[in-house]
Amino acid sequence: MAFGRLERTPGPQPMSDINVTPLVDVMLVLVVIFIITAPLLASSIRLDLPKTDAAKPADAPKFVTLVVDKAGQAFLNDKPLNMDELAGRLLETAAQNPDTEVQLRADEGVPYGKVVQVMGVAQKAGLNRIGFVADNPSGPAVSR
Repeated sequence: MAFGRLERTPGPQPMSDINVTPLVDVMLVLVVIFIITAPLLASSIRLDLPKTDAAKPADAPKFVTLVVDKAGQAFLNDKPLNMDELAGRLLETAAQNPDTEVQLRADEGVPYGKVVQVMGVAQKAGLNRIGFVADNPSGPAVSR
């Protein structure tokens, strides 16, 4: 008497492949976390520096404004000067702080040679940091 089939159907086979989708998801999250935290870890070195009276905080960089108008007249901090007076004043400024920046504002009608001459006076005085100031068409003057 056969009450049932003698053959049994095999059940579902265990999955032998690794599902990599969750692995990739976790790895991408870890990469994002490391990208965000890496710059924070590099700058978080805590130091107890020794104390001394000789150490002074760095002063903010100083600058002087050098303007050349259409006529070729040079102005240092809004005071008109000829080239000899300009050279003397720039030498005094360089003697006080050689890192002083010269912000050069030249009218667009000034010949290139005059601008180069003024730059040469500043460089001979020892002021090598020269920034050219131009107007933004949609806003105020910008130093570059």
